[in-house]
Amino acid sequence: MEILWFIPTHGDGRYLGTKTGGRTADYTYFKQVAQAADRLGFTGVLLPTGKSCEDPWITAAALAAETRDLKFLVAVRPGLMQPSVAARMSSTFDRLAGGRLLINVVAGGDPYELAGDGLFISHDERYEATNEFLDIWRSLLKGETVSYRGKHLKAENGRLLFPPLQKPHPPVYFGGSSKAGQKTAARHADVYLTWGEPPHLVKEKIQSVKELAEKEGRTVRFGIRLHVIVRETEKEAWDAAHKLISHLDDETVEAAQNALRRMDSSGQQRMVQLHQGKKGNLEISPNLWAGIGLVRGGAGTALVGDPETVASRIKEYADLGIESFIFSGYPHLEEAYHFAEKVFPLLPFRTKLEQEASGEVIGNDHFPSKQKEKML
Repeated sequence: MEILWFIPTHGDGRYLGTKTGGRTADYTYFKQVAQAADRLGFTGVLLPTGKSCEDPWITAAALAAETRDLKFLVAVRPGLMQPSVAARMSSTFDRLAGGRLLINVVAGGDPYELAGDGLFISHDERYEATNEFLDIWRSLLKGETVSYRGKHLKAENGRLLFPPLQKPHPPVYFGGSSKAGQKTAARHADVYLTWGEPPHLVKEKIQSVKELAEKEGRTVRFGIRLHVIVRETEKEAWDAAHKLISHLDDETVEAAQNALRRMDSSGQQRMVQLHQGKKGNLEISPNLWAGIGLVRGGAGTALVGDPETVASRIKEYADLGIESFIFSGYPHLEEAYHFAEKVFPLLPFRTKLEQEASGEVIGNDHFPSKQKEKML
């Protein structure tokens, strides 16, 4: 099991859809979140991509110098980047950061945003271009001289002079719920990612991608992207979930949903269907809450509950075949501690946090004993 956290480069706060309780999302804060994740023992962090957030490559490069073990899941954007340039960026980052790069392949999802970036091809054509992009990108990182003729991309005697530290290349994470997306993932992904849907829907995706990968003569690992709200008791956790959306009015939700519905991403459409823009009946599966998706694009569901319950839900996904978990929570600094301190000890996930934790000195004389204590 690997567990990643999230750098909120598109903003953070205590409530959704309002400036109340908002937090300045600047480099100092990103560094706090990254160093907390590093200190707590998270495997890595995901950085979002798109016009709504800071550039992930520049942010990750800066944060790599501020951390020691943390890996960085950073997006390459077929259609917006040339594969040769992306290969050089990937190799340089991987070498300078000591092999701590993970690649998140993002084919796009909002035609309006993509048009603003100069990309005017259809949904399925984007996946065609992504296949060609990854053919070239992977070959370059393996040290091959690449000449390529595709429908969307061409290359003549391309070479990468400085190889990456990880061989044959940094691991490729790929999400795509459509048939075109799943086929591309089956051909290229090391880890296929899904957003947090109910377990039976996740199981269907896993089986579909497995079958497609077998036809390609490959095996693929699986990951999931979720938010998390964990507190000492179930009631406290659900109170925190309801408080998170307490400032949302119907107009704010409708405006957000109108923007999300225009996207041609199958994954985004599936997220919208989970709650249908309504604030009622948001627990769509036991302890799986769709409230965040009322106003947030992308991952819109959260695991909500006490530590034991959240851990058991994570294990349910693990039993389906999920190995990589990418979590986030509001505010991201505090929720990283809530989650790591309360849930890590209940999972097959061991970090240096357990070895180093000592608590506060008692009576200026000794540290607390290591006897089994009540879960915080």
